Formats: sequence, C-alpha cells, structure tokens
Amino acid sequence: MRFHNSNRTDGRPVSAPTVYDVAERAGVSIATVSRVYRNPDSVREQTRDRVLEAARGLGYVPSGSARGLASRTTGVLGLCFPDYSDPDTIGIEDGVEDDDAAMLYSDQIIRGMERAARRHGYALLIAASLEGGPQTLVNQVAGRVDGFAVLARTVPTEELEVISRRLPVVMLAGPREIDHLDHIEVANADGQRALTRHLIEDHGLRRLVFVGTAEESPDVEARFAGYAAACRDAGLPVPDAPDVRAPLMTQAEGARAAEALLDRGGESPQAMVFANDQMAVGALQALERRGLRVPADVAVTGFDGIPLSRLVRPTLTTVRQPTRRLGEEAIELLVRRLNDRERTPESLMLPVTLAKRQSCGC
Repeated sequence: MRFHNSNRTDGRPVSAPTVYDVAERAGVSIATVSRVYRNPDSVREQTRDRVLEAARGLGYVPSGSARGLASRTTGVLGLCFPDYSDPDTIGIEDGVEDDDAAMLYSDQIIRGMERAARRHGYALLIAASLEGGPQTLVNQVAGRVDGFAVLARTVPTEELEVISRRLPVVMLAGPREIDHLDHIEVANADGQRALTRHLIEDHGLRRLVFVGTAEESPDVEARFAGYAAACRDAGLPVPDAPDVRAPLMTQAEGARAAEALLDRGGESPQAMVFANDQMAVGALQALERRGLRVPADVAVTGFDGIPLSRLVRPTLTTVRQPTRRLGEEAIELLVRRLNDRERTPESLMLPVTLAKRQSCGC
C-alpha cells in the first residue's frame, strides 16, 4: 500500500495522491471511487464513507483527468459563447460598479448552467472570447469536456457537425440548423411582437424605430421579425431592416444609436425599440444628456430583462426571458443525451414575459 506524506524530511517533493491510491486504501475499484465523486447517491453509504475517509487521509483532491481514467469521462460540461461583456456597464449609485446591476444576459445563463451542472455532479468549463475566432473556442472546450452547449452561431455549423459525432452538443438560441442536435431557444419573435403591439395599441405610438446589430444574431433577427409583424398588424409601414444596426450590443453603442436617430432629421421617433437591454440603457443616458424626457418625449424599450433594467431611472420596459432556466435546461438536455445517445433530439421553446415599466409610460 502506498502512503503519501507531504512532510518529507529530505526536502524532495512528493507526487499527489491519485484515484488508484484512494481505491487501494478503501479496498474498492477505481470505478467506485469515480462514482462517489460523480454520482454519490449511486454508491452505498457505507462504501461511500469508506472512500471519502480514505481520500481525506491521503489528501486526495478529485480532478477531471483522474475521474476520466476510471470512466473515460472528464466530469466537465462546457459552454461556448462570444464575449460581449460591456465595459460601459456600471452601477447606478455614484458610478460605483455593482455586480448585480452589471449582470448581463450570458452571466445569467452561466448561473443557471452552474447550478444544474452542480446538481448532476459536473463542473462547468466556459470559453468566451472575441479574440481568436470560433475555432479557438472549440479547441479550448471540445477536448476537455463530456459535452457542451454553444450559443447560436458562435461556432460554424460545419465544425459542430464534426464535433457532434463524438460529443453531445446542445444549441442555445437561434434556429435549429442541425436536426440531430438538441436545441433550446426562447420565444423572441412573440415577445417582441407583444411589446411593439403594447406601444402601438396601449400608448398610441405610431413613429417607431428599431435598433438591431450588425453582427449576425438569430435572436435579433427573430426580434426584428416580431417588431415588423406588429407594425404590419397595426397598418404601419413595415421596415425591411432595422433603422440602425449597432456594431456591438453595448451601452455605448446604444447611446450612439440614439444620438444618430435624433440627428438624422425629419420627425423624431416616438419610441426607440432596442434589441437588448444594454443598448436601451445607453440610450436612456444619451437622451438625458440631450435634455429629452423618457417617456414624455420618447419611449424606450429593451429585451432580455437583465437586473440593470429594474435599476435604471426610468425603469426599463423590456421583454424578460428566462435566462437562468435557459442555462439549466441546456444542462438537462446534455445530461439526458449523455445517458442515452440514441434518444430522439429535443427542441425546446421557452416562453417570455412582458415587463411594462416607466420607460414606455406605464
């Protein structure tokens, strides 16, 4: 039997205890040790306690690679998405950064995924980067996880086709481009259509503009389609494209879009409809600098329902999507796929809710 003593007198480093050492001391197989850490409820309490006692005595810390020796798995699930963190997002009081206020769309998804992954005994590996491109994201994640979720079009369809032959992949948001993959999205078009209809029918607004993004985004495309449908329903001119396409969906770009709409001449819009909350918050700041009152002079709306939307003044009318549940459901789909590779692919559509607040006149 091998024992590991971290207090050697000869000064030489010792190797860390391994899953084999724990199995030998506890008198069980390495597969049993792996199950204790991966799925403790599947092991009898007496055996589980013996394994944990042996691990504590050895100072053993489980790792993905150690578990993989026993089960050919890593115990890790991944998430790939482009990093659209917004350096302009700050707290509301005295310019002091507020983590809760700055919680963005992707952060909420991550929280949901982490909670569900922990419940199933998995760790979560996150690859978020604008530098290096989608191939970098795939290389960072694919070889280190048992399966992963990918935010729509973060990774080229051809790449996903190849990877999905050996790893379970769940598509988050956007259209279902690969039929054999599990897929989950929210009702973007329905939510934006309901919000736009609210502005037209309940507030009597007729001159509306939509601010989208120049980046390819299935979510934003669906939201614009919902906006256009509501305009058509009301007999208003139906736009072919967003009135402004922002380079990024950040507060700074939202402020610039609002400025551009005010400076373009002609009749001023009665409502600015933004494709996400971050841009809408930036617009509120820009309009205040220009001396315009929201909603008396112009209404402003967003989409996503991030915490910051409740904290700005006026509070932001938005479409609230269940972002944490989106993350949780993505993990549930991955776990079901890992347990049954042959099951029929699932496609989930999660509902959204309209949050009517001060920025539209409610």
